[in-house]
Amino acid sequence: MSFILNPLYNFVSGVIVLIHKALSPIFGKDSGVTWALSIMGLVVLIRIILIPLFVKQIKSQRALTALQPQMKEIQKRFKDDRQKQSEEMMKLYKEHKTNPLASCFPILAQAPIFFALFTVLNGIARNKPHGFLKGDYLVSAAQAKFFGAPISQTFLGSESTTVKIVTICLIVLMSATTFTTQRQLMVKGMPKMDSTNNMMLQQQKIMLYLFPIIFAVSGVNFPVGVLIYWSTTNIWTWGQQFYVIKRNPTPGSPAYEELQKKRAAKAKADGVSAVGGVEEVEGGAPEAQGQRKQPKRKKKKK
Repeated sequence: MSFILNPLYNFVSGVIVLIHKALSPIFGKDSGVTWALSIMGLVVLIRIILIPLFVKQIKSQRALTALQPQMKEIQKRFKDDRQKQSEEMMKLYKEHKTNPLASCFPILAQAPIFFALFTVLNGIARNKPHGFLKGDYLVSAAQAKFFGAPISQTFLGSESTTVKIVTICLIVLMSATTFTTQRQLMVKGMPKMDSTNNMMLQQQKIMLYLFPIIFAVSGVNFPVGVLIYWSTTNIWTWGQQFYVIKRNPTPGSPAYEELQKKRAAKAKADGVSAVGGVEEVEGGAPEAQGQRKQPKRKKKKK
């Protein structure tokens, strides 16, 4: 596995070290701010790289939403033949060029980076170098603190009250951002549910409460640096989703209807303004004509 993991360790540690070099003259090479911002910079870079996958995820989700009635019909028609049902589903996906797994692509793409970062930060605590994080950088990172908590420490692996408080705060932030992101999608970004896509609604409800619980339970094993990484990526996800829902919402969703109403109101206001302007011009013409001197008519001699 080293031929797969080593490039990941080099990438993760290399990005962190490069950002660290750029920020060291500003905050100091051993500053926790420098190392924390280096980890956040890694998040920003990765999320920018993943934007094409995010776009593909959005398109796939919308395509699947539109296909729900047809999927429901296939399930009814072949409810006793699972193999035929699967074949027809695959034909439907292929025909409309969509993939039900596309919504998982951004998470799956981040998973190796997350694992590599976890290993690199654990190596700091154990004085074990990975990739470019070695020598003076390893010593500096081991001493770096985030609000008084070493970035390589975990909730369960430290007896420090400061570490426990910082990790709890980051875990709460991580879980809360996960919850609000999922709720934002359900309330604003999804079409109104009916009997044809009630299953999707149930899945979304499960994810709404399950993911924050998973983060809360597993977060006690994550180093502070990993919690910084995951909290930052959750905030990015929330902001990215907020922008998409506001600017390019899914057809049929509450956000889409709200946007259509705003556009209609704006178009109406612009139309009234335009009509009013014409009336003013046309209304001013007679007034101007009335102000013109009429040619004098000669009086007829009696």
